[in-house]
Amino acid sequence: MLIKKTELIRSSEITPESVYLNRRQFMKGLVGTAALAVSGSALALPEPEFEKGVPVYPGPDWLQQQLRAGVSNAGMSTDEKIAPYRHAIRHNNFYEFGTGKGDPAKNAQNFVTDPWSVEVTGECDKPGTLALEDLIRPHQLEERIVRLRCVEAWSMVLPFVGVPLPELLKRFQPNSRAKYVEFTTLNDPKQMPGLRSVFSSLDWPYVEALRMDEAMHPLAFMAVGMYGNALPPQNGAPLRLVLPWKYGFKWVKSIVRIRFTEQMPRTTWNEAASHEYGFFANVNPAVSHPRWSQATERRLPSSLFRPNIIDTKPFNGYADEVAHLYSDMNLKKWF
Repeated sequence: MLIKKTELIRSSEITPESVYLNRRQFMKGLVGTAALAVSGSALALPEPEFEKGVPVYPGPDWLQQQLRAGVSNAGMSTDEKIAPYRHAIRHNNFYEFGTGKGDPAKNAQNFVTDPWSVEVTGECDKPGTLALEDLIRPHQLEERIVRLRCVEAWSMVLPFVGVPLPELLKRFQPNSRAKYVEFTTLNDPKQMPGLRSVFSSLDWPYVEALRMDEAMHPLAFMAVGMYGNALPPQNGAPLRLVLPWKYGFKWVKSIVRIRFTEQMPRTTWNEAASHEYGFFANVNPAVSHPRWSQATERRLPSSLFRPNIIDTKPFNGYADEVAHLYSDMNLKKWF
């Protein structure tokens, strides 16, 4: 199945931020705007420029080498402006590092993400534990510019770098009994102060899951980078899911375990409050959260006097690509 290339934009229209525009303008001058819209075009990335005083996360040497060797533009884009880098790294939900939006940026800076390994188990013919380098390096890195919609009714547009999730999962040869795939975040109280909090209402480790048809959809993505470099620790380094048609709490971060299973797994927020956080978590403006409407969202950056409120679209604007996955489901019941 091909991803439908909707809402493509020229590089020069994306954002004025120097963190990203300088790299994009370089590409434009190198190969021309039209070439950037071609799926599979491998482009070498020059070193991006970042604002003074804003931290940069280059990542391990192997990832930097792979980034510089070339990143494919998969034709995934949007007509909306990318969030400034400084906002993307300072406004996060990552409860393992604290419940405040700024807590992850403050508390995750010493988080050790290299070396890193991922264990793959369950209903597959080739289980095993792989170093992150061995998991990622066989794949061509891609860049995807996607919308992130939080269940709290705020949103951003972010440029991620990584590999299609279906390509990664196929390497482990899930068998006919694999109906779901479960993802688990690192559980390390020594590094993650949120795990030590006596006020936490969540059971750790953080777990999320997908049906296999969702996981094998071309939009499903495993990110190792953003804004041309490695993922910052507060944004889910070194490995996180990107599921643009689902609410952000499904985008599990700092993944250490992948498990194929026949039964629907228990997931963290669904277990904590099933009446508020459904297993599927598809963005749906017609289904309100019990405490607020989902019909609109606050697109970041915004301010008190310029809140930048926009309408929320079904499946976060990706209905043409994914609605068929749920054609026989009552989306008010299976939210």
